[in-house]
Amino acid sequence: MALLMTTPPGHDVLLYDGHCRICSGAAREFKRLLGGRGTELRSFRDDGVLEAFPGISPERCEKAMQLVQADGRVLEGAEAIVRALGRHPLGRLLYVYYVPGLRQLADVLYGAIARYRFKIAGRNCSDAGCAVHFK
Repeated sequence: MALLMTTPPGHDVLLYDGHCRICSGAAREFKRLLGGRGTELRSFRDDGVLEAFPGISPERCEKAMQLVQADGRVLEGAEAIVRALGRHPLGRLLYVYYVPGLRQLADVLYGAIARYRFKIAGRNCSDAGCAVHFK
Protein backbone atom coordinates (compact mmCIF):
# COMPACT_ATOMS: atom_id res chain seq x y z
CA MET A 1 0.00 0.00 0.00
CA ALA A 2 1.25 3.48 -0.87
CA LEU A 3 2.27 5.79 1.93
CA LEU A 4 -0.50 8.28 2.64
CA MET A 5 0.49 11.79 3.69
CA THR A 6 -1.72 14.59 4.97
CA THR A 7 -1.36 17.96 6.67
CA PRO A 8 1.17 17.55 9.52
CA PRO A 9 -0.62 18.24 12.82
CA GLY A 10 2.63 18.64 14.83
CA HIS A 11 1.60 15.81 17.16
CA ASP A 12 0.04 12.38 16.69
CA VAL A 13 -3.73 12.24 16.14
CA LEU A 14 -5.60 8.94 16.35
CA LEU A 15 -8.87 9.01 14.40
CA TYR A 16 -11.48 6.51 15.58
CA ASP A 17 -15.19 5.87 15.04
CA GLY A 18 -17.09 7.70 17.77
CA HIS A 19 -20.32 5.86 16.83
CA CYS A 20 -18.78 2.47 17.60
CA ARG A 21 -18.82 1.12 21.16
CA ILE A 22 -15.67 -0.93 20.60
CA CYS A 23 -13.78 1.99 19.04
CA SER A 24 -14.91 4.48 21.68
CA GLY A 25 -13.98 2.08 24.46
CA ALA A 26 -10.56 1.54 22.89
CA ALA A 27 -10.09 5.32 22.58
CA ARG A 28 -10.89 5.78 26.29
CA GLU A 29 -8.36 3.06 27.15
CA PHE A 30 -5.72 4.63 24.88
CA LYS A 31 -6.31 7.98 26.58
CA ARG A 32 -5.87 6.37 29.98
CA LEU A 33 -2.70 4.55 28.92
CA LEU A 34 -1.13 7.42 27.02
CA GLY A 35 -2.10 10.24 29.36
CA GLY A 36 -0.42 13.36 28.04
CA ARG A 37 2.11 11.54 25.88
CA GLY A 38 1.44 13.51 22.71
CA THR A 39 -1.41 11.61 21.04
CA GLU A 40 -4.74 13.34 20.52
CA LEU A 41 -7.81 11.13 20.08
CA ARG A 42 -10.60 12.36 17.81
CA SER A 43 -13.71 10.79 16.35
CA PHE A 44 -13.62 11.08 12.58
CA ARG A 45 -17.40 11.58 12.73
CA ASP A 46 -17.15 14.90 14.59
CA ASP A 47 -17.72 18.01 12.50
CA GLY A 48 -14.59 19.38 10.85
CA VAL A 49 -12.23 16.60 11.91
CA LEU A 50 -11.52 15.13 8.47
CA GLU A 51 -11.30 18.57 6.85
CA ALA A 52 -8.08 19.05 8.83
CA PHE A 53 -6.55 15.96 7.18
CA PRO A 54 -6.90 16.09 3.36
CA GLY A 55 -6.63 12.66 1.75
CA ILE A 56 -8.14 10.76 4.68
CA SER A 57 -11.62 9.85 3.54
CA PRO A 58 -14.58 8.76 5.64
CA GLU A 59 -14.39 5.43 3.77
CA ARG A 60 -10.80 4.86 5.01
CA CYS A 61 -11.91 5.67 8.54
CA GLU A 62 -14.87 3.28 8.25
CA LYS A 63 -12.42 0.46 7.54
CA ALA A 64 -9.74 1.20 10.15
CA MET A 65 -8.43 3.58 12.79
CA GLN A 66 -6.09 6.16 11.30
CA LEU A 67 -2.98 7.45 13.07
CA VAL A 68 -1.83 10.76 11.67
CA GLN A 69 1.74 11.15 12.84
CA ALA A 70 3.21 14.55 13.71
CA ASP A 71 4.91 14.76 10.29
CA GLY A 72 1.70 13.95 8.38
CA ARG A 73 2.40 10.26 7.64
CA VAL A 74 -0.74 8.16 8.06
CA LEU A 75 -0.82 4.61 9.44
CA GLU A 76 -3.99 2.57 9.78
CA GLY A 77 -5.49 -0.45 11.46
CA ALA A 78 -3.41 -2.66 13.72
CA GLU A 79 -0.24 -0.76 12.87
CA ALA A 80 -1.85 2.51 13.99
CA ILE A 81 -2.61 0.94 17.37
CA VAL A 82 0.90 -0.49 17.72
CA ARG A 83 2.53 2.85 16.90
CA ALA A 84 0.17 4.90 19.09
CA LEU A 85 0.60 2.64 22.11
CA GLY A 86 4.35 2.42 21.46
CA ARG A 87 4.67 5.64 23.47
CA HIS A 88 3.61 3.75 26.60
CA PRO A 89 6.49 1.88 28.29
CA LEU A 90 4.68 -1.48 28.07
CA GLY A 91 3.33 -0.59 24.64
CA ARG A 92 6.77 -1.22 23.18
CA LEU A 93 6.02 -4.92 23.63
CA LEU A 94 3.49 -4.52 20.83
CA TYR A 95 6.36 -4.13 18.35
CA VAL A 96 6.23 -7.94 18.14
CA TYR A 97 3.61 -6.98 15.53
CA TYR A 98 6.49 -6.52 13.07
CA VAL A 99 7.59 -10.16 13.34
CA PRO A 100 6.89 -11.75 9.93
CA GLY A 101 3.65 -13.68 10.01
CA LEU A 102 2.34 -12.00 13.16
CA ARG A 103 1.75 -8.75 11.30
CA GLN A 104 -0.36 -10.49 8.67
CA LEU A 105 -2.35 -12.35 11.33
CA ALA A 106 -2.93 -9.16 13.34
CA ASP A 107 -4.04 -7.31 10.20
CA VAL A 108 -6.55 -10.04 9.30
CA LEU A 109 -7.96 -10.13 12.86
CA TYR A 110 -8.15 -6.34 13.01
CA GLY A 111 -9.91 -6.23 9.64
CA ALA A 112 -12.51 -8.77 10.73
CA ILE A 113 -13.23 -6.94 13.99
CA ALA A 114 -13.40 -3.57 12.21
CA ARG A 115 -15.74 -4.93 9.54
CA TYR A 116 -18.17 -6.46 12.04
CA ARG A 117 -17.71 -4.05 14.94
CA PHE A 118 -21.33 -2.92 15.02
CA LYS A 119 -22.61 -6.50 15.03
CA ILE A 120 -20.07 -7.49 17.72
CA ALA A 121 -20.99 -4.51 19.91
CA GLY A 122 -24.71 -5.18 19.45
CA ARG A 123 -25.54 -1.70 18.22
CA ASN A 124 -26.81 -0.32 14.96
CA CYS A 125 -25.41 2.84 13.45
CA SER A 126 -27.28 6.08 13.85
CA ASP A 127 -26.60 7.05 10.24
CA ALA A 128 -26.02 5.47 6.82
CA GLY A 129 -22.75 3.91 8.03
CA CYS A 130 -24.46 0.58 8.69
CA ALA A 131 -24.90 0.12 4.97
CA VAL A 132 -21.10 -0.24 4.90
CA HIS A 133 -20.98 -2.76 7.75
CA PHE A 134 -23.98 -4.93 6.98
CA LYS A 135 -23.38 -5.62 3.28
